[in-house]
Amino acid sequence: MEPREPTPPRDVESDTSSPSHHEPPVQITLKFPPEKHMQKWEFYPTDTFEHLILSLSLEFPSYDWSRAKALLEKRQPGLKSVYTPSDDAHLPLSALNHTTLRLLAPQTSDLTSLQNQRASAASWQAKRAAARARLSRLTPTQRATADDVTYTFHTLRPLPHLPNSSRSLALLERLKADPGIRAAMKRHRFSVGLLTEMDPAAHTSATYEGVTRILGLNRNKGEVIELRLRTDAYDGWRDYKVIRKTLCHELAHNVHGEHDQHFWKLCREIEKEVERADWKSGGQTVGAEEYAPGRGQQEEEEG
Repeated sequence: MEPREPTPPRDVESDTSSPSHHEPPVQITLKFPPEKHMQKWEFYPTDTFEHLILSLSLEFPSYDWSRAKALLEKRQPGLKSVYTPSDDAHLPLSALNHTTLRLLAPQTSDLTSLQNQRASAASWQAKRAAARARLSRLTPTQRATADDVTYTFHTLRPLPHLPNSSRSLALLERLKADPGIRAAMKRHRFSVGLLTEMDPAAHTSATYEGVTRILGLNRNKGEVIELRLRTDAYDGWRDYKVIRKTLCHELAHNVHGEHDQHFWKLCREIEKEVERADWKSGGQTVGAEEYAPGRGQQEEEEG
C-alpha cells in the first residue's frame, strides 16, 4: 500500500434491504476465554445468529466457528442455555438483546486452515466464473445494469465492538459509491465479497526503528478486503484519500499476489483511473510510514 513511516462487526448487506440505522441496536456481551475477550458488541435488530458467527469468524479466524457453542449466562425465561450455528442460524439476535454469551470453539490446525482457505478461494472463483458466463449471454443494456451489481463490494461490515461503528460504515459506503472505484472495478471486473474494517490493534508491530502498521489486507484474491480506517486512538479516522489509495493497492492484489512489476503496473493504473474520476477535487494524499503488504492469502512486510 503506502510507503513505510517510522515510528469484531455490525454486519450490513449492501443493498436496499439493509435495516434502518435509526433502530436501537441489539447489544450482546461476548466472552471468549482463549483470547481473553469480553466486550459488548452491537448488531441490527434484523441480524441473526448466523451474522454473529460470521463476525466472530472475521475477528478470530484461527477458530472453527462452524462447530462453536454459545452458552447463555444467567438463563432467562424462553431462552435456551446453548446456541449453535447448525441449530440456531436464523435466530434473530433481538431475542438475545442485553444477554451475555460465553463462546466455545475449537482451534483449527495450520493444515486445516490452509485447506479451508484453498476451498474457500476455489468456491469464490467458481462463483465469479459462473457470473461471468451469465453476463456473456446478456444484451449490452442488460450487461451495463448487471455490471453495477456484479463488479462491486457485495457486503460492507464495520467492526461491531468499536465505538461509532456507523462512522466506519459510512466510510465503507463512500468507498463503494466512489465514482473512480466503481469505474475501476467495472473495467477490471473486480467483484469483492466483503469489504470490512481492520482493528487498529491488529497487524501492528514495534521495533527499535519505530512502529509499522499494515493498512490493508486482501484475502483469497478478493473474497475479503480489510482496510485500516481508524487511527490508533480508535476514536479518529484516517484521511479518506489515503484509505482509497490503500483500496486501490488491495484491488490490484485481486490479480497479482506478489509485489512484482506486473502488480505495480496494475496498481498505478488503478490509482490513475480513480484519480481521473475524482471530479470533486484533485487533492493530495498524505504521506505516512504505514504500508500495505503484498500477499495472495498471507500478510507480509514491504520494505
